[in-house]
Amino acid sequence: MVTIFKRLSGAVAMAVLLGSSAIAQDAYKIGALFPMSGQTASIGEQHLRATMLAIEQINADKVLKKPIELVLEDSQAQAQVAVIAMNKLVSITRVPVVLTSISGVTKAITPLGARGEVLVLNVAASSPDLAGLSPYLYSVIPLADGQVSTLLPYLAGKKNIKKIALVYVDDPLGQGIARVLSKDAPKNGQEIVASFALSSSTSQFASVATKLRESGAEAVFVAYQGGDLLVSLVKQLRDNGVNAPVVGVATLGYQSLIADPASEGMIYVSQKADWSAKDPLTRRFVEGFRQKFGVDPIPYDANFYNAIMILAKALSELERSGKEVTGRAIRDKFLEIRSFAIIGGELELRDDGTVTVPEQINIVEGKAVHVLQ
Repeated sequence: MVTIFKRLSGAVAMAVLLGSSAIAQDAYKIGALFPMSGQTASIGEQHLRATMLAIEQINADKVLKKPIELVLEDSQAQAQVAVIAMNKLVSITRVPVVLTSISGVTKAITPLGARGEVLVLNVAASSPDLAGLSPYLYSVIPLADGQVSTLLPYLAGKKNIKKIALVYVDDPLGQGIARVLSKDAPKNGQEIVASFALSSSTSQFASVATKLRESGAEAVFVAYQGGDLLVSLVKQLRDNGVNAPVVGVATLGYQSLIADPASEGMIYVSQKADWSAKDPLTRRFVEGFRQKFGVDPIPYDANFYNAIMILAKALSELERSGKEVTGRAIRDKFLEIRSFAIIGGELELRDDGTVTVPEQINIVEGKAVHVLQ
């Protein structure tokens, strides 16, 4: 873990170090499998910011009888690496719950969670295949099929976009979105005029850009998990004359892409996030984030804050009932509570591990996120 700390920005590194050093052994150890190295390292660092902010606030407020300690493992956004790390969290560290992101990683580790009765809490993976995958897998974000069904009618009705090209990584997320688009686009009077399935190692996109220009697409739906390659893809499309707007689901909402001029005009779906809202939860999050990191959060950050807050709610209820904190007990308490107050409204858990939450459609302008609907 020391090597991971060295990669992080000062504010996040300090948060993780304090979370480990200031907490005694008598703590609620929560696992996290985030990509902390390689081309997706920027994703993992973004994951940690709001996660650690929530943990610090809960611990400072003494919401629970014991503090929360985050046990971080590097998934490298690779299924095989994640399985090894998950085995460590389940069998050696013996955490009751693991936060996860990346669809391929989440699918790979979920059977291990079920076998060890460890709750897998999905905070950033959105492949439709995750629905009902395991009784020990629960998401705090809507999956891609729901997000696509929100986005397509808007593009057709408000932007008159009828011809869509798809560029996706040939992984569980990309494959799932390709299936949903092929099914849902015709329902909105739209057609998929071109589709490109790329390897996760592809780094040159000039030939794809040429074919996109020739396709006559009015929008380019990009289904990438994030990281350096996502930024490179969008930049190369722009540099090679693709002027159609980039559109997609919440996986586009990473700070590294939003901060790049190539993302100008990008339209994507996210959970509802109104930083001017007056409810105490949103105000505490926004003020704490600004103070700690010196910038406004983006909608994506709220997912990780929400995940820790609903977990703390379940832990608090278990403490009150005097029950032992286990993965099974947390899962059962989730199903008993069902409805959680989160940033942006209410989160409702479904039996298949998916959720309903308020959503919004965003556009990136001037390196900032603005709400369209």
